[in-house]
Amino acid sequence: MSLAKRRGFVFPGSEIYGGLGSTYDYGPLGVELKNNIKREWWNYFIHQRNDMVGLDGGILLSPKVWEASGHVKNFKDALVECKKCHHRFRPDKLRRPEEVGAPTNASRLRRPEEVGAPTNASRLRRPEEVGAPTNASRLKDPSKCPDCGGEFTEAKLFSGMFKTVIGPIEKEGVTTYLRPETAQAIFADYKNILSSGSRKIPFGVGQIGKAFRNEVTTGNFIFRTLEFEQMEIEYFISPDDDWQKIFKGWVDYIHGFMDVVGLERKRLFDHEIPDAERAFYSKRTIDMEYEFPFGQDELWAVAYRTDYDLSKHQEYSGVNMEYLDDRTGKKYIPHVIEPTFGVDRTILAILSTAYSEEGDRTVLKLKPNIAPYKAAVFPLLANKPDLVNLAKKIYGDLKKSFYVAWDDRGNIGKRYYSQDEIGTPYCITVDFDSLESDDVTVRDRDTMKQKRVAIKELAPYLEEYCSRS
Repeated sequence: MSLAKRRGFVFPGSEIYGGLGSTYDYGPLGVELKNNIKREWWNYFIHQRNDMVGLDGGILLSPKVWEASGHVKNFKDALVECKKCHHRFRPDKLRRPEEVGAPTNASRLRRPEEVGAPTNASRLRRPEEVGAPTNASRLKDPSKCPDCGGEFTEAKLFSGMFKTVIGPIEKEGVTTYLRPETAQAIFADYKNILSSGSRKIPFGVGQIGKAFRNEVTTGNFIFRTLEFEQMEIEYFISPDDDWQKIFKGWVDYIHGFMDVVGLERKRLFDHEIPDAERAFYSKRTIDMEYEFPFGQDELWAVAYRTDYDLSKHQEYSGVNMEYLDDRTGKKYIPHVIEPTFGVDRTILAILSTAYSEEGDRTVLKLKPNIAPYKAAVFPLLANKPDLVNLAKKIYGDLKKSFYVAWDDRGNIGKRYYSQDEIGTPYCITVDFDSLESDDVTVRDRDTMKQKRVAIKELAPYLEEYCSRS
């Protein structure tokens, strides 16, 4: 967290006014990392597949959308408030898990031999084995406030959606909500997507966008925030299709995305959500949980939503959502498999995986394809015009194709370490030999090895090593 703020990846929201809890801004390097991740996701899930198209749905939708989807009725949680410090909590997070049947981190972290997971046992150690606090261990008296020991009020329901009013006069305006998920815009536009592109089932629609949830249980940096970004897919299939097979195919395909962005498969665990804990619209859900520094928790997910959403929108809107299958002549409402990804959680997982301390240097070992800068260009000495001029020419030429940094501060060693800390894969140094031989020194971030590369070969060199996913 310190590095993320100091180096311009993530800033606390509204910090000059004391901050606004669980809100964050992405700084100059953070926004580059974020955009690179989203670009890789779009390429992997949309452009590389023949059965996918994209959408950019609106944040504000008709309030009837949220009535039809069930969010207005079901997207609520109970809250209790401490009478002494007035902090609020969800009762299910306060009671010991064994009292309510809720799974703790300890119960979810089953060893591979218990669930048949094809991974080593070391990554699925229970919290007590690695010192991570479980809910049960820290909630010694769930009837008292964990912050001050005060007594609680009776539980009251609260909506997880943020309300807003459309119109110049609040009392006369239309009350709607900031979307709590991106999926519903896809369902609302399903008929338009079909007719505009002559799509044939099975096919999917992917989009990336902001969502908003009035979360009570927040924290762990950018893991859970009030405003977040989702990368989400709704994959439409026939009710006669083998949905279990298609579901597994998506799980396997998603696992492949870990390699694209540099996450470690050994730190991922597919947690099958039991019937009693699944969302109201889901027939099957797998939470893909990752080992974060604070413990194992949800990173991505896949859900089988059946025909719930389209059937509900047909019921509430009166618009026929049936699909005519020209191969069989049958009409049906498509079923949906939904892979969903949190952008912010993906960034947190990547940063925590890439972070490394090696002796006296800190290194972010980001995959080159998602690193903010692909290279940094240095003159060996900032007070030698010939070196500076050649370095600036190289810098200007490379910037036409890559996002590269310029750095002429301090000595060369400090520049290397500075670029290591922000994850720049390669450092290019223009020295006195460069003036004679038209080549430069290229230093690798991870190995710290250096090699001479001809100036005219720099662009192809970076293209080869930084575009790999």
